[in-house]
Amino acid sequence: MLQYVAQMAGDVGVRELRQNLSKYLERVKAGEALVVTERGREVARLVPSQAGPYAEATARFGASVPSERLEEVARRLRRSGAPAGTTDAFLDESRTRPRG
Repeated sequence: MLQYVAQMAGDVGVRELRQNLSKYLERVKAGEALVVTERGREVARLVPSQAGPYAEATARFGASVPSERLEEVARRLRRSGAPAGTTDAFLDESRTRPRG
């Protein structure tokens, strides 16, 4: 039975988790969610308890727990132009064209 740890994906095999439980609990305490696998199949998820109202969405949909307020994220976003070939792009273009 081959067990592996995919650090970036947050996956950990049962054997690896059992042998290094303290290390993985520290990662969970730091806010990381881990998927526990057995023979390559998901059997459990470990999520931080401070996830609060987001814990259910994290477990059910594989969502991530917000790291900051949505308003802060929205302030940093810049509106990009509509992709070429879309109705929004056509409307944007027709609004900026001089009428004549």
